[in-house]
Amino acid sequence: MSVDHTELGRRLRRRRAALGRTVASVATDAALSVPYVANLENGRGNPTVAALDRLAEALGTRLVITMAEPGADEGPAAPVVPPSLLEFARGRRFRHAVGALAGLLGEDDRAVRTRLFDALAGAAAPLGRELPEADWQRLLDALVLVMGHPADRRGGP
Repeated sequence: MSVDHTELGRRLRRRRAALGRTVASVATDAALSVPYVANLENGRGNPTVAALDRLAEALGTRLVITMAEPGADEGPAAPVVPPSLLEFARGRRFRHAVGALAGLLGEDDRAVRTRLFDALAGAAAPLGRELPEADWQRLLDALVLVMGHPADRRGGP
């Protein structure tokens, strides 16, 4: 199995930073040691599938493993999270929206933060460009309105 450890480390660090988490908090949630996770983020080590699965869960995502014929197209690359979104997600307005929505939905802040971040990244991906903070805020406001709408919590239209 060919694994690009440097790219894996970048993805782990990018996801953790986007969620505003520390290495220690992710390591604790994944039941792994802090040095082990730090080494993986730095492109070192040879993680087991079980460790990667626990890391994915701790980061609010899932591990996907594919098998392909030699020389087969690997498919589209995973979208790169825009730096402007990473910066926006660290800000007070994003944190406030997460807290308010988590309280409204009765969900854990971390789960809501992950869902909102992923939704923002997915909404912006087709644009193929950096967005200014004002556009991230508009997208966030729209998502909060939709996710927090009472009809959605009842499961009806």
